Amino acid sequence: MHSVVVGTSGVTASDVLAVARDGARVELSGEAVAALAAAREIVEALAAKPEPVYGVSTGFGALATRHISPELRAQLQRNIVRSHAAGMGPRVEREVVRALMFLRLKTVCSGRTGVRPSVAQTMADVLNAGITPVVHEFGSLGCSGDLAPLSHCALTLMGEGDAEGPDGVVRPAGELLAAHGIEPVELREKEGLALLNGTDGMLGMLIMALADLDTLYKSADITAALSLEALLGTDKVLAPELHAIRPHPGQGASAANMLAVLKGSELTGHHQDDAPRVQDAYSVRCAPQVAGAGRDTMAHARLVADRELASAVDNPVVLPDGRVESNGNFHGAPVAYVLDFLAVVAADLGSIAERRTDRLLDKNRSHGLPPFLADDAGVDSGLMIAQYTQAALVSEMKRLAVPASADSIPSSAMQEDHVSMGWSAARKLRTAVDNLTRIVAIELYAATRAVELRAGLTPAPASRAVIAAVRAAGVAGPGPDRFLAPDLAAADAFVRGGHLVAAVEAVTGPLA
Repeated sequence: MHSVVVGTSGVTASDVLAVARDGARVELSGEAVAALAAAREIVEALAAKPEPVYGVSTGFGALATRHISPELRAQLQRNIVRSHAAGMGPRVEREVVRALMFLRLKTVCSGRTGVRPSVAQTMADVLNAGITPVVHEFGSLGCSGDLAPLSHCALTLMGEGDAEGPDGVVRPAGELLAAHGIEPVELREKEGLALLNGTDGMLGMLIMALADLDTLYKSADITAALSLEALLGTDKVLAPELHAIRPHPGQGASAANMLAVLKGSELTGHHQDDAPRVQDAYSVRCAPQVAGAGRDTMAHARLVADRELASAVDNPVVLPDGRVESNGNFHGAPVAYVLDFLAVVAADLGSIAERRTDRLLDKNRSHGLPPFLADDAGVDSGLMIAQYTQAALVSEMKRLAVPASADSIPSSAMQEDHVSMGWSAARKLRTAVDNLTRIVAIELYAATRAVELRAGLTPAPASRAVIAAVRAAGVAGPGPDRFLAPDLAAADAFVRGGHLVAAVEAVTGPLA
């Protein structure tokens, strides 16, 4: 099995995906173990001094003014984990929890947190055993770290609370640790706090959303091209020289993808022979501009994610010169903003895809296609209600686009009086990505049927490859009305699994 080695300088997005989604094993580098030990020596030296040091010999948050005597410090670290493990609501997904744990381990291994090497090794052991703490939907305000989610993970390290085993069964964490030969950790000074103070949950969800959106934006370029083809639109608007004079990188990439899909089509521009149109509608003609702007927003989000992956987010932190200093690096604003930006662009991409679907189904705007792409309109309703479903999803996407990061709610007796709500931004983005997949799948369903209904004209080779692949995947073509939900589910699985992109790239080569 593939292994990911965690050092002191951070990890990559592909490392996160490998651990979170593919179950890759985690190993600590020798450099990381040495850095952990060196930082721990500094913390223990400070703990022995009479002067209070935040997080080492004091309470936390609004209770930071209390000096904690040595005999109570282990209890203090246990208590912060137990009291902060206060999440409620449904369980979050296994991949999210694994990303959360792995990213916290990444920061611990930076040597900036003061955690002992043995604690870091236990974190890796839990991941490698396939043990997944039960983490709940609500409990993080995206400031002072994703506190409740990370606390539920730390609770598992202590052998307390509930976790899911590799068999998918939820059991007491202590039983699962024992079954895999893992000793529960006994937390010491600073360690409980260090396990909770990070943007790891929101960052993990950002990285996974970016991976999913990368496939979805290519998929949307493909379905936009299929819709253009089915509507007998012109591909002249995709010419590279037109996009070069407005040089947004994402726009050029989307236009190039659409042009590659349409290469060799006999349908594009055909309307100019018998029913001239000066220009196609915006949802067709401006597809690269809308999808391209979303791609550029994703590029900015990747930049933020990469910076965060290289960061050591904790409070306080152990600096190279031996100082242990309080800071505000745990604030989730940088990550929260881009999570919200991505929800906005996903909503707009879904909106323009729905407009193209509606155009395909409307006999007054589809340039000769049957109403609702029905076999016998009136007797058959065709894809009428599939578009209703798509419209409902788009409406939900617009609600999800309302930014979470524009809100703040004070906590901890006004000590934490401005928070990022980044965890909430991440959770709604995950829903938005799921919905966008369904929206693109419905456009695919409509566009492939519409292309097939253009008898006598040969679609592009890439279009033919898509139609063959999607039909082989169990998505039916034109014909009398049938139970649509299974077809739509099959189309969704086809897009979600990357099969749409794969079918096109087998003809065109890699898309941008």
